[in-house]
Amino acid sequence: MFGVNWVGLLLPSAYLVVLVGTFMTFSTVYRRRKALQSANLAPWFGPHLQRNIYLSLLHMQPEDGAEKGAPRIPDSVIRAALMRRAVEDIHRIIQIRAAKAACSSLLQRGSVGDDLWQRFQRAEKEMEDELRDVVMEANALVPGWGQIIFQSANEIAANKVLRDKLEDIEAQTEKEKEWWEKRRAVIQSEFMKELDNEEKTQTKAASVTSAASGDEPVLVDTNVPSASSPTGSKKKKGKK
Repeated sequence: MFGVNWVGLLLPSAYLVVLVGTFMTFSTVYRRRKALQSANLAPWFGPHLQRNIYLSLLHMQPEDGAEKGAPRIPDSVIRAALMRRAVEDIHRIIQIRAAKAACSSLLQRGSVGDDLWQRFQRAEKEMEDELRDVVMEANALVPGWGQIIFQSANEIAANKVLRDKLEDIEAQTEKEKEWWEKRRAVIQSEFMKELDNEEKTQTKAASVTSAASGDEPVLVDTNVPSASSPTGSKKKKGKK
């Protein structure tokens, strides 16, 4: 029987240990660096004002062991603040869905870097956590409200978008109305000028036509006596 050459296996084993250790160290350092870079990236969305307002209202609520004279915020105000938070979440979800296809296409073409895609993925993950938190808060305020809060928020967001479009159309209508009033005044003045020029042209053409056709005024010789004058009657009597 052959004995195991432990000395010969020592060198390959040491090489494998060093290789695995190097790979694990590099992977750990790389993940930490990526996490640090991702944390330093600018957020996809700005500050969530509606969420901050809702959390501020919750913190203003007096605790159970607090004084009885402390003011208490009505539940309707808390629910309204949570609904506004959900409406803002709906707007952000719509923006994320609209930007996902564009970002993915640009990343595949190499038009954008990995930083933009990391920002987008982080925003998507934050929105998932935000939706889960809103559902939990809604169920804590009203049992079962978390199942329908985003349906109501979606309707409110759609109505807001429709109102904004109507306001834009009305503002555009006023601008177009002013433009048409100015344009009509300009066209009317130009039309009156053309009409005056046409009348002058027709008058001039009529005078030229009458002169060319011979309709000139007849010159009467004042030296020739007329038949009714006394001189002419005497001459006629002398001849007789």
